[in-house]
Amino acid sequence: MKNFSPKFSLLLIAFVVSACTTLVVYLIFPEGPVDKALLVTICFIASFISTLLLLFFVQLLVFRKLDHLLITVKEFRLQSDKPGIELKYKKNEIDNLEAEILAWADDRKNEIERMKKLEVYRKEFLGNVSHELKTPIFNIQGYVLTLLDGGLEDPSINRNYLIRAEKSVDRMITIIDDLEAISQLETGELQLDPERFDLIALFKDVVDAQEMKATERGIVLTMPNETKPVYVHGDRFRIRQVLVNLIVNSVKYGKPNGTTKIRIYNAGDNISVEISDNGIGIAKEHLPRLFERFYRVDKSRSREQGGTGLGLAIVKHIIEAHNQTISVMSTQGVGTVFSFTLKKA
Repeated sequence: MKNFSPKFSLLLIAFVVSACTTLVVYLIFPEGPVDKALLVTICFIASFISTLLLLFFVQLLVFRKLDHLLITVKEFRLQSDKPGIELKYKKNEIDNLEAEILAWADDRKNEIERMKKLEVYRKEFLGNVSHELKTPIFNIQGYVLTLLDGGLEDPSINRNYLIRAEKSVDRMITIIDDLEAISQLETGELQLDPERFDLIALFKDVVDAQEMKATERGIVLTMPNETKPVYVHGDRFRIRQVLVNLIVNSVKYGKPNGTTKIRIYNAGDNISVEISDNGIGIAKEHLPRLFERFYRVDKSRSREQGGTGLGLAIVKHIIEAHNQTISVMSTQGVGTVFSFTLKKA
C-alpha cells in the first residue's frame, strides 16, 4: 500500500472491513423470516459507510498534523545557507514528508561537513597569521635587545640593525594591509571604482615598473603585439594590483634567463588576459589551494623572497569582485599560466 494514495487506501480498508463484517454476519445469522441477502446488503453498506467515516476523521486528524509537520520541516530546510533542490511532491503526504526529512538530513550533513572544513581552515588561518607576524616581531625584538645591550653605541651595527628592524616593521605593515584588503573585499566594504581604461597602456606601465627586477634575474617580459588600445571596464588601480602580483610572482619564482609573456584574447563580451612563464611550474596537488590565504608551494623559498602568502588570495578576490573568473594551469618543469577575464568597454 506504499504507492497508494491516502484516499484509495481509505476506500480499500473500508471495503475490506465491510466485506469481513458481512461475511461474519452471513455465516452466523441463521436462516429465518428475514431475507438473508437483504440483511447482508444492509450490513455491508452500513459497515462500509461507518468504517469510511471513521477512517476519514482519523485521516483528517492525522494528515492535518502531517501537513503541519511537512511545512515545518520544509521551512527549516529552506532556511539553510545552501538548501538542496526544490522537491517535487507526490499525492502521498507520507512520502512527501519522508522526502523532506531525508532532504533536510542531507542538507544538515552537508552543512556539518562545511562547518568542519571551515573549522580546519580557521585553525590553519590563525596559525598562519600567528606565524607570519611572529617572525618579524621576533626579528625586531632581537635587533632592539642587541642595541640596548650596547650595540647602540657601536657605529658598525647600530644603523644596520635599525634598518633591519624597519624592514621587519614594513613586512608587518604589508601583512596587515593585505589582510585588511582581503577582509574588505570579502565583506564588500572595499568599493571598486570602475572606469573605462586602455589595457595595453596598463600592461606597459606595469612592465616598465617591473623590468629592472626581471633584468636582474635575466627574465624577459613580453607584451601583446597590439598597436591599438584595448578598452576594458573595471577598477584600474585594482587590476594593476592583479597584474603586478602575477608578474612579480612570475619573476620571483621563474627560472633565471626565462621568459614571462602577457597575452590577450578576444572572448566574446570579455577580454581574456593570460600571463605565462617557462619557470619551474607547480605540482598538481598544490593547484586547488593556490588561491588560499597564506598558502605556499615552497614555504621556505617564499619567505626568503619576502612574500606574505596573501597575494594570490587578493588577486582572486579582486577578479571575483569584478564578476569575472581567474584560473591557473601548471606543469612542473614546463611553466605556469594564469588567466583571467575582464569586461569589454
